[in-house]
Amino acid sequence: MTENYIDHFLNHVLPELRIAVIGDIMVDRYVFGKVERISPEAPVPVNKVDHMTSVLGGAANVASNLANLDCHVFLGGLIGDDENASLLHQLLEDAHIDGSGLVVRQDHATTTKMRILGARQQMVRLDFEEVTPLAVTEEEQLMTWLYNCVAAGLDGIILSDYKKGVLTDSLAQSIIKEANRAGIPVLVDPKGSDWTKYNGADFVTPNMKELSDCLGRPVANEGQAVVAAAEILHEQYQFAHLMVTRSEKGITVIGRDGKVWNNPATAQEVFDVSGAGDTVAAAFLSAIAGHLSIRTSLQIANAAAGIVVTKVGTYPIHRHELLKLWQEWQPAHWHPYQPLSREEAAEKIRQWQKKGDTVVFTNGCFDILHRGHVLYLQQAAMLGQHLVVGLNSDASVRRLKGETRPLVKQEDRAILLSALACVDEVVIFEEDTPKELLQVLRPDILVKGGDYKADEVVGRESVERVEIISFEDGYSTTGLIQKIADLVKKGKL
Repeated sequence: MTENYIDHFLNHVLPELRIAVIGDIMVDRYVFGKVERISPEAPVPVNKVDHMTSVLGGAANVASNLANLDCHVFLGGLIGDDENASLLHQLLEDAHIDGSGLVVRQDHATTTKMRILGARQQMVRLDFEEVTPLAVTEEEQLMTWLYNCVAAGLDGIILSDYKKGVLTDSLAQSIIKEANRAGIPVLVDPKGSDWTKYNGADFVTPNMKELSDCLGRPVANEGQAVVAAAEILHEQYQFAHLMVTRSEKGITVIGRDGKVWNNPATAQEVFDVSGAGDTVAAAFLSAIAGHLSIRTSLQIANAAAGIVVTKVGTYPIHRHELLKLWQEWQPAHWHPYQPLSREEAAEKIRQWQKKGDTVVFTNGCFDILHRGHVLYLQQAAMLGQHLVVGLNSDASVRRLKGETRPLVKQEDRAILLSALACVDEVVIFEEDTPKELLQVLRPDILVKGGDYKADEVVGRESVERVEIISFEDGYSTTGLIQKIADLVKKGKL
């Protein structure tokens, strides 16, 4: 079977990417034990320690995620000359992360977080740290290192800010300007209420609390509220995109041009969200650096986050886990097209929904199937477990497109669509819109392509959620027809 673009990215592109991570580096230490009694000395639980582990944290956890995706990773930041710094160096060596960007400050505490767990639940966290900004000479040392990395070839940069002093206003701006000059995408995990120092970044990725802190008021975790908040921040700052992580509601990206991409969270049993934001940053930026679309990059980031939240503690995503998950998304087998009435299709949808599967629906004419159609349908299919396509009948297409259309009759268009691996069922409808069809089918998600707003989409009252997917630029049936007509006119066809 021909390798598709996501398989190609996971198998061949990821291992070749070179990404720099700059920010507040930490060591995360975990004490695992069992709680069986209350202390006689004070009303606190006694944790009988079983074992301890240490992993990379903060910006180093972002680097760890990238390294476990098999990227080539270069880490820059500030550490001390203490025992935890020695532990950090060993962890970096074990993870095959290039730590040549580490600035060592004498008599400085390497930021370390110790979490005490009993029965897989956090009981308390102990922080060891000194928050002081970088000196000018330390900033110059980091920038010299970055210039060398850029000269050797970089595909992306992540700024991981925990407000521990590394990403000063001047350093953050120097990094972003150098990245812009070199054409390297920059993603920022922000902190604080003033994001001026991130101006010029390609992606700024706050969670809901960080979004609210920056705006100066609480923001409801609802689609319209998130978009409205992002639009205000776009007026105040100069970012290309705001990417808001919304916990169980997934991720929303809002561009300066007003485009919005939504991606629901992968349904998983959540044990621990520690480091999940770092995983999203690493997976998303690596996909962008690998020249995947924002929509597909979101799918990969959400899938990665869905894996790590099922683990206890700070856990980096591994490339083989993403490969396995992607393979599980592929259909088990191909089946020939069988025409279904809307009632028969509705019964199939009910069976899928009873099993807990999410059913996605989209519709269109799909006259002369082309690359833009296929990419759109693949992205729609990733929103759930099953994709049903409503196909305009020949009569419906003539009313919408004119008497010369469709060029391909409905039965042939249905066969072509059903042959796509991402499509589960095709239902032909006679009306001009799918409103009546949706009233019968009642899928979970309705997908529409283009620049629509969710509250304007016909049939939205018959589904739980509407998702808007941008069409692939440069591909359209009308354009293909015009190209053919021009060639005929010139006698070249």
